[in-house]
Amino acid sequence: MSLIVAGRFTTFPAAEAVAEKLYERGFVEEDVNIVFVNPRGQHAHAHHAMPIAAPREPALTWQHLSHNVVADAVAGAVVGIAIFAGMSASLPMVVIAAGVGACLGAWIGMMVSRQQAAEHHERVLRETRNSGVLLSVHVTPESQAVAADVLRESHAADIERASGRWQGGHWADFDPTRSPEPYDAARQPQS
Repeated sequence: MSLIVAGRFTTFPAAEAVAEKLYERGFVEEDVNIVFVNPRGQHAHAHHAMPIAAPREPALTWQHLSHNVVADAVAGAVVGIAIFAGMSASLPMVVIAAGVGACLGAWIGMMVSRQQAAEHHERVLRETRNSGVLLSVHVTPESQAVAADVLRESHAADIERASGRWQGGHWADFDPTRSPEPYDAARQPQS
């Protein structure tokens, strides 16, 4: 595992200016990475110019909701037809069975969609990381205070420390839904 110090900025140019300050303090390009962290619950929708962590589960949409309801309604109608047609029931009885099956299937689809929406909402509420441009720095135990000082002096928000996998010049196992661990030393006044 690698040591990582990171801070959040509102714009890419601000983060890029801080990256230049880090290079002046001895860090190399392979140890500095800039990504955009989407707002809570939108981590699958990456609209940025820099690399970002692997996409997360997509948000539940009305399209997803209607898909569940329609698919279950069709399944219910098919089951209703199959049951009554197999019993050699009259055509009106098969049609009624298809309608009842479709209604039951649609109701089941709606209940499943509501449960999925509640679970999605709960996941979003548990997320504590703010959106913005995240500048992360691969550090050593000796250089982490220097990186944190540069971030603090540059008015980075939410300065954090992490242990993660730094690979190919970026924080490879970054999880935007995981709560950041504040870098306490960065918040303390220097003596």
